[in-house]
Amino acid sequence: MSDVIKNAREIIQNYDGPKLRIMEVCGTHTHEIFKLGIRSLLPENIDLISGPGCPVCVTPVGFIDEAIYLALEKGCVICTFGDLIKVPGTKMNLAGARTEGADVRLVYSPDDAVELAKDNPDMQVVFLSVGFETTTPSACIAVKKAARLGLKNFSILTANKTMPYAYAKLKGSADIFLYPGHVNAITGNAVCERLKDEGVSGVVAGFTANELMTALAAAIELSKKGEPFFKNCYPRVVLPEGNVAAQKLVASVMEECDAEWRGLGIIEKSGMKLRAEYTDYDARIKYDMPKIEGKSNPACRCPEVLQGHCKPTDCPLFGKVCDPTHPVGACMVSDEGACAAYFHYGI
Repeated sequence: MSDVIKNAREIIQNYDGPKLRIMEVCGTHTHEIFKLGIRSLLPENIDLISGPGCPVCVTPVGFIDEAIYLALEKGCVICTFGDLIKVPGTKMNLAGARTEGADVRLVYSPDDAVELAKDNPDMQVVFLSVGFETTTPSACIAVKKAARLGLKNFSILTANKTMPYAYAKLKGSADIFLYPGHVNAITGNAVCERLKDEGVSGVVAGFTANELMTALAAAIELSKKGEPFFKNCYPRVVLPEGNVAAQKLVASVMEECDAEWRGLGIIEKSGMKLRAEYTDYDARIKYDMPKIEGKSNPACRCPEVLQGHCKPTDCPLFGKVCDPTHPVGACMVSDEGACAAYFHYGI
């Protein structure tokens, strides 16, 4: 055991202060903390709760319905990452749409969808653009490439989101935020510093055992001062200013818009849409899509899990009706989902 982990472990296990609720905003943090056995080290007065940091989980039901509409009603080829295939829509998921004739294809990057459109000019290709600040740049690169190639048969359906306004929405849900290191690598730390000034405490964490243990120990130690704090515990990757080139790229292709989050509702300025000069690649505009409002299963407690109001095991469907093979909610589908983490790691 390294000295870093040993010291962090002592701080964590010996904490005897008031109860602390620490929110793992990032779904990858949730899974890594489980896999590394960190939860087993926590005393009873430290409670780790999951938040909305899984992009698939916070994507609303209506987005899946929109994708199915484009596939079945408009005959588009839908390109997506694997996690979205099983996310339930109002009546079916994308896998179910396939059985009704939808052409749904898995891709590894938005560029794969651009290449498919380039090689098949008779196809109308739509890429499902889902994610936070870390994946939005790749979608922007794809749109720029399609524009440069003059493709008329490529577009994206956006559900891209940004974290700053979500943090504000979650204010009071936890005592301390465990900020996702990969998001801060893009955005920098200015947002977190502002939140500290508004009374919100948090630490940026990486993803290795050393980095996660160090971040948790730092959060515990700083909490003892009794005042709001912020600390970057991932300095090898996260710079104060973030990735300026990525920020400029996104700003040149997309702009802020209001966005719906599963569990959190509409959050102003928390979404990203294509700028006016790129609307030819906006699937909603290109196909004159009607307003589609999805309806989720009322028995599913994913919305409450995403807000930190309950744990996956509090849901009566967990492990009974809902499991990774037959997911009822998005939190059980995604590799970053809290319900999937609780299921796979034996809770």
